Amino acid sequence: YVAPQVRKVQETLDDKKREELGRLKKMVNGLINRLSEPNLPSISGQMEDLYMANSRKDMNETLTDILMNACVTAVAMPARLMMEHVLLVSILHHNVGVEVGAHFLEAVVKKFDEISKSDAEGKECENLIALIAHLYNFHVVHSLLIFDILKKLVSAFTEKEIELILFLLKNVGFSLRKDDALALKELITEAQKKANMAEKKLRDQTRVRFMLETMLALRNNDMRKIPGYDPEPVEKLRKLQRSLVRSSGKETQLRVSLESLLSADQVGRWWIVGSSWSGTPMINDTDKKTQQKLHVGKVSSKIMELARKQRMNTDVRRSIFCVLMTSEDFLDAFEKLLK
Repeated sequence: YVAPQVRKVQETLDDKKREELGRLKKMVNGLINRLSEPNLPSISGQMEDLYMANSRKDMNETLTDILMNACVTAVAMPARLMMEHVLLVSILHHNVGVEVGAHFLEAVVKKFDEISKSDAEGKECENLIALIAHLYNFHVVHSLLIFDILKKLVSAFTEKEIELILFLLKNVGFSLRKDDALALKELITEAQKKANMAEKKLRDQTRVRFMLETMLALRNNDMRKIPGYDPEPVEKLRKLQRSLVRSSGKETQLRVSLESLLSADQVGRWWIVGSSWSGTPMINDTDKKTQQKLHVGKVSSKIMELARKQRMNTDVRRSIFCVLMTSEDFLDAFEKLLK
């Protein structure tokens, strides 16, 4: 039962909160709509001010929702627009805190996992992959996640996955080669095996041959072999990023795996310092746990009385106390405790 006056206060607070969030959403939306390369410094500055003035949770959720609505559409988004949006996230990630990029990254990866499992006809998957690729390009996330996604795509190896592999390699292939050439080599070998084992119909497709040629070009560090590859826009925005990021000297790149992101609700978010735990416990329920008891032989009532006086109030404590008190030496105690 909630008293009427308390209920009224709660409703007033809820309305007030809703109004504040609505106002915040309008402000963030206005800034995102005006986002472009020339005004990125001023917009990132205003976004930082909003982070200082509002709760980070509200800001993270609002920013993520707006960016997801803007970038994850059924039609392919312009690459330039994607890069500018992700660059803003990257600047906030470095200047405000890693939880900004972590929240956005988790939302993107979960959405990608959800859509990749469905039979969506639109370009949502490509847009999500582009977001992840640019988060890597702008040093929000480590190559570990990209390799995890590529491995997942290679293991499935259907037309849809091949297209996504090509898209990823075209965007971040050479950066991956710089970061971890060995992992890329292993991935290429795995992809070649998959291609050889695939059905003849799939194997003979131009797209598969093109993917293998692209991988070969990456392995040989031959940029000319990849049609349409242009690192210039990313490099230009990276230069802008360097001028806007305040160096703190600490590592801000998230070294997180695909599995960790997808199971964040079950096992927690270790990559965010001080993140509060919500959801199911990380360990099994206490009623399911079997308490380990130390097997100790019969001990005298004198020792048990001594244990009681020393406030050994659980079976385990009493057992350990009795072992320590009745052992001949440390080796004997060690062996008894192991039993």
